Amino acid sequence: MTPRELTGPLEGSGRHFGIVVSRFNRTVTGALLTGALEALTAHAVAEDDVVVAHVPGAFEVPFAARRFAASGEYDAVICLGAIVRGETPHFEYLAAEVTRGLGTIGHEFDLPVVFGVLTTDTIEQALARAGAGHGNKGYEAAMTALEMVGLAGQLRGKA
Repeated sequence: MTPRELTGPLEGSGRHFGIVVSRFNRTVTGALLTGALEALTAHAVAEDDVVVAHVPGAFEVPFAARRFAASGEYDAVICLGAIVRGETPHFEYLAAEVTRGLGTIGHEFDLPVVFGVLTTDTIEQALARAGAGHGNKGYEAAMTALEMVGLAGQLRGKA
């Protein structure tokens, strides 16, 4: 048996993206945003088809993502942030709530909501994932958004 297989094409022309980026750990999140914009540009997404919302910290990312999703104007929402472990349990609570919030929004609005929020033990690990070493996770998040938008169209019977 050879099943029919679906894969989302990485075509951004005519697609609309909301990006939510946390200002906390700005050195990291700024690099993530740069990577995401580079990926979208490289895949024919027009500058006018991208809106970036800056929020104070990672905890506020789901709020802005929900607003993007509820508007019905976006094909996907890309969420970027950096949560770095500290000396208190704050890291676990914050990471869990942001993750849960973004997952809920994707399900509620039947929309790709891409998790590009780094959760690392050190700022050095976060910087490595925002550029050198492990690549740019913002770029990867945008690529995921492109693929999921294409796949969503196929799963709805629209190419």
